[in-house]
Amino acid sequence: MSEALPTPSRMLRRPQLEQKIGLGCSAIYARLDPKSSYFDPTFPKPIKLGNGKNPPIAWIESEVDAWIASCVASSRSAA
Repeated sequence: MSEALPTPSRMLRRPQLEQKIGLGCSAIYARLDPKSSYFDPTFPKPIKLGNGKNPPIAWIESEVDAWIASCVASSRSAA
């Protein structure tokens, strides 16, 4: 039997993500771009909500919350 995926708490669109993490649009996309000096491989990846050339995207809030918690933990352990 296949393993069931956990149900995400909710999906965040980019403006909601910006408000939650305190970063702007360009900073978010820089963290997703492997060519950027600000690339963060641990940053949550967006999911596509449709098809086509530029489908709408969203982030899973529980993944964003886990990323925030890991950033806080890293910051606290480095101090």
